Amino acid sequence: MSWADRGLPSTVYGLLSRTKDRNGSGNAISYQITSGPKDPAQTLTWSELHGQVTQAANMFRDLGVGENDVVAYVLPNCLETAVTLLGGMTAGIVNPINPLLEPEQISAILRETGAKVVVTLKAFPKTDLPQKVAEAVNHAPSVTTVLEIDLKSYLTPPKSWIVPLLRPKFKAAHHADTYDFSQRLAQYPSDRLTFEERQDDHVGAYFHTGGTTGMPKVAQHTHEGMIYNGWLGDTLLFDSNHNIICPLPLFHVFACHVILMSMIASGAHVVFPTPAGYRGDGVFDNFWKLVERWKITFIITVPTAIAATMQRPVDADISSLQTAFSGSAPLPVELYKRFEQATGVNIIEGYGLTEATCLVSCNPISGEKKIGSVGIPFPYTNVRILNCDETGHVLKECGVDEVGEICISNPGVYEGSTYTEEDKNQGLFAEGTFLRTGDLGRLDADGYLYITGRAKDLIIRGGHNIDPAEIEEALAGHTKVAFAGAIGQPDAFAGELPCVYVELIDGAEATVEELMEYAKHHIHERAAVPKYLEILDELPKTAVGKVFKPELRKRAIKRIYDAALAEAGHPVEVAEVVEDKKRGLVAQLVKLEDTVDEEAVTQLLGEFTRPWEWQKA
Repeated sequence: MSWADRGLPSTVYGLLSRTKDRNGSGNAISYQITSGPKDPAQTLTWSELHGQVTQAANMFRDLGVGENDVVAYVLPNCLETAVTLLGGMTAGIVNPINPLLEPEQISAILRETGAKVVVTLKAFPKTDLPQKVAEAVNHAPSVTTVLEIDLKSYLTPPKSWIVPLLRPKFKAAHHADTYDFSQRLAQYPSDRLTFEERQDDHVGAYFHTGGTTGMPKVAQHTHEGMIYNGWLGDTLLFDSNHNIICPLPLFHVFACHVILMSMIASGAHVVFPTPAGYRGDGVFDNFWKLVERWKITFIITVPTAIAATMQRPVDADISSLQTAFSGSAPLPVELYKRFEQATGVNIIEGYGLTEATCLVSCNPISGEKKIGSVGIPFPYTNVRILNCDETGHVLKECGVDEVGEICISNPGVYEGSTYTEEDKNQGLFAEGTFLRTGDLGRLDADGYLYITGRAKDLIIRGGHNIDPAEIEEALAGHTKVAFAGAIGQPDAFAGELPCVYVELIDGAEATVEELMEYAKHHIHERAAVPKYLEILDELPKTAVGKVFKPELRKRAIKRIYDAALAEAGHPVEVAEVVEDKKRGLVAQLVKLEDTVDEEAVTQLLGEFTRPWEWQKA
């Protein structure tokens, strides 16, 4: 059957209405503001969620949001975040923004999308988010209205009594009108839309792809693409009897499209613990007890969270658990095995990207799983491995196991218009149809996809994208720095951490401490501050004078692996790091003594995502 013949609703609100009609009394979303397994929680049924989304869409329209206008939100996870996401895309275009960004980054995104309404928190203890958003709005002239959500409504006495005493006192100095979200929402009908919703496919969401520089890229997502992600979850994974725990943020495509849209399509129940998800106080310590409390069947996770949960005992009844789904960064082999042994549950690894509205491939749930691969393409997704020129002209289609650029076509790819800025779409599509992901990979003889590198050079720290250019540009501002080359160095917990190598101008002298202090003050995003800085006499460069990063990556892999081996007491070191056409950079090990515990070495280096092998004599 063709995708067009599936007979699915044309809008996300239509999909939500279908699920409400089928499963109105079933649980849709649960949320608890604190992580204790017996702490208070609030749940919306599908009928209640549908009613609040309807109210939110009516409210946004009344505030002047037309079908091409933008509702931005800068929020932690809570029930209102999901309501804003769905109501915003029903009334117009919704724009989730990472609340961890700095004010200048938030305002840059608001200006780029032309946001008219911003939804954020009311002043609340232990967060400076309202203050940051107020500053950002002050530099975003298109914003006319700010709606504030008060997390106090999720607390019970005595905590709820204390909040007014500890609430930060500040007056927002911006031009927009400010209202209480819940009080305003209550003024609108919940049983019908007060406007006629557009029924042809159209843009429903803007998602920024990092925001680590002053001019972030903003990807456009159509209703069809979001519904496609939900249809995949409904068809391949979930049904209305499933309970899913998703401690991932509702500003990211993984939580918004892969999970929430799948809930809407299937009628399954999702639990969001704490405003900060996995970052919330006590979430990792209480994680298995939360699985028991909610009778969780599916865990939604990322490698850094898996590593953290494996540092705690499985101290609860998790017999309801069926599967864990991991994405956003490569999963180390040993971590995969350790999780499987501790829980008795398989991990499904998948691959997706913001520019494609998310999902591309995953390992089969019940079929053969190839550890190290990101599985096989989903239905209606076509993956090609191509070599293209900068205009998108295909120079060559790669054969089996031949590395090239991963290019994809599916209902989530908005052909020709991935980004809001037209210039950024130039050369982005191979043959005008296949999105060039910037990721390097290969397809094996069975059609399994392997990612071997990143043409676009991003550093992925625990699933969070960091643009190395921000690190390099900041250090280039130092009067003693001639060149800087930033890369991601291997890390057993985060997958990668930012690392930078520096070349000084002739005759200059500077210390690592001096440059690190400078970096901390001039790199806007905390996650991008390098964890390691090294001064070299000269950085490796290409024939045209560009910093040659593969050589820097080789240095970092050897340094990190040698340190880990030495700390563990293994008489082994990295002889060299070589380029392999199929696997990318591979560390080759040599034994310094005759007796080496090879199994222990395998377990240790299995914590990292970069491959290794014993060097042949």
